[in-house]
Amino acid sequence: MRIVSGTLKGKRIIAPKKLPVRPTTDFAKEALFNILNNQYHFSALKVIDLFSGTGNISYEFASRGAEEIIAVDGHFECVKFINKISQELDLPIRTVKSDVFKYLKATGEKAHIIFADPPYNFEEDSLQQIVDTVFSRELLLEGGSLIIEHHKKIDLSSLDHFSEVRKYGNSVFSFFE
Repeated sequence: MRIVSGTLKGKRIIAPKKLPVRPTTDFAKEALFNILNNQYHFSALKVIDLFSGTGNISYEFASRGAEEIIAVDGHFECVKFINKISQELDLPIRTVKSDVFKYLKATGEKAHIIFADPPYNFEEDSLQQIVDTVFSRELLLEGGSLIIEHHKKIDLSSLDHFSEVRKYGNSVFSFFE
């Protein structure tokens, strides 16, 4: 994976093969961040990256100037890898090793952007649970967005707070506000 833009533009990060992840493709990530770049000033953002895996999305936010990023993942090796890269590159990423659903139910943290990239085999009910929890617990700051990356075979447009969808190959980003 590589960082697409910002202070670390072009930096390649090689994740261990043993991690149970499917990183967002550079193509899809670049498209997503082009959208976000037109809506937000990154230096003012607080971000929560759910199912953070390799930290791919967190690194991109950090490279673009976000100063407060929380990366949440339930896999110890993923959290360990994000901590390692974050320290090496001096990035403002705080990791939380937790089941994402438990984290969402317990956290007091709020963010401008909550990005969720769960495994593509997640059922629509589980994705709806993420949306419901984020909005019922009011975890978004004013003007904030929940973005869920999911497989193209899933349609989340009927869920409450849905605002738009963007498709890039097999990857789909559904936005909720």
